[in-house]
Amino acid sequence: MKTIQILLLFTLVSHLSWSQKSELSVFKNLTDKVWQAEGNWGDGSKFKQEIVFTFDLDSTIVITKSKGFTNKERTEYGSRNHGIRKYDVATKTIKFWEFDVFGGLTKGEVTIDGKNILYQYQYGESVVTDMWIYVDDNTYNFKVGSYADGKWKQVYLETQFKAVNLEH
Repeated sequence: MKTIQILLLFTLVSHLSWSQKSELSVFKNLTDKVWQAEGNWGDGSKFKQEIVFTFDLDSTIVITKSKGFTNKERTEYGSRNHGIRKYDVATKTIKFWEFDVFGGLTKGEVTIDGKNILYQYQYGESVVTDMWIYVDDNTYNFKVGSYADGKWKQVYLETQFKAVNLEH
């Protein structure tokens, strides 16, 4: 009996671990590359960002490290954000947490639409969406704004992330 219980436990743990990995597979194309984008926010201020994605903890989480502007005047550039993406077995959703250099934490949910990746989160009184729209393996169009029912209500930023392979 004890042998059967151990086998069942092993099977269950293996299945849960594999499930978490497969739910994060949309991020596979983003790893081993440096993603760079520049543009202007709707108010005319500059946007510049560089992101690296890596799998960790046996591919059960995705870690992001971002460079961007590190002061409110947007004149200093450096390490700005560290993030985590994780499949939540209980809710069957991908959650994310993004910690920034200013002491802030942005958290929300990731939705996958084909090869597109949507981050939705509360920002003040608004729900904001960051969307990575797949173009090809080295290009994603990137939009930030108010998105609901499959439509953009307002766009705050529209640019493109291009990949540069990491040197090994």
